[in-house]
Amino acid sequence: MAVGIITDSVADLSTKLVKELGISVVPLSVRFGDEVYHDGIDITPDQFYEKLKTSKVFPNTSVPAPADFIQVYDKLSEKTDEILVILVSARLSATYEVARQSIAMMKRKCRVELLDSETATMTEGFIVMKAARAAKEGAKLDEVIEVARQTIPRVDFRAAFDTLEYLRRGGRIGRAQAFLGSMLRINPIIALKDGLVKPAGQTRSRTRAINHLYKFAASYARIEEMAVEDTACPEEAEALRERLGAIFPTERIYRSRMTPAIGTHTGPGLLLVAVMGDKDKS
Repeated sequence: MAVGIITDSVADLSTKLVKELGISVVPLSVRFGDEVYHDGIDITPDQFYEKLKTSKVFPNTSVPAPADFIQVYDKLSEKTDEILVILVSARLSATYEVARQSIAMMKRKCRVELLDSETATMTEGFIVMKAARAAKEGAKLDEVIEVARQTIPRVDFRAAFDTLEYLRRGGRIGRAQAFLGSMLRINPIIALKDGLVKPAGQTRSRTRAINHLYKFAASYARIEEMAVEDTACPEEAEALRERLGAIFPTERIYRSRMTPAIGTHTGPGLLLVAVMGDKDKS
């Protein structure tokens, strides 16, 4: 059998893509007090964001348990002797470390390799998709790993916040920063660099923030994949997707609702553009 490909729910891959490419997904968990949900299994993004708006309890997230990885490892090992696990940035989540430790607890031994995607959301998803397609075409594990590694520097995203309140509530920024940001109507732009969230600019209006996302995508000389994601602002996401059709075929732009594991820390109103491609025109 082809190399087995595993990822986590932060990759934001649709059920259709997962089935089409034969990818196994290990979910993170979201907790509202005593209520625990497996990301994308017990709770959909739509259900999560509705609950986020109404719940008096602030949610938090937790990484998969070792048993979650072991179950998937053992199931795949019945069909293949080679498995590649591509995961959310190890500098953002302990998911990678749990996956690594779980290998030793497999019932049936086979070769399992882990790769830190150094990213999250659909940029992680693009790396997984590229690896899965190589595996389906018959590439061996070392070849699939190389394909994935070469893809990592070719993916990037920009995301615009509508509110800083959830970052404050999650302890990512202080109360004063959040208050000042709201007073000045600052819309921060973020990126991921070296596996960590980094500021990539700020604007004084939502319109300018969305323009920033468009210009980011337009800065690419060649685009192989593109996605527009949101946390409970689908109208803006659809409008941006249509606008991006000027630089990339609209029908090829993936639309995704961001996983609850990410939305817990960002809140509703996050808008993101993910790209796999090359900026060099040569």
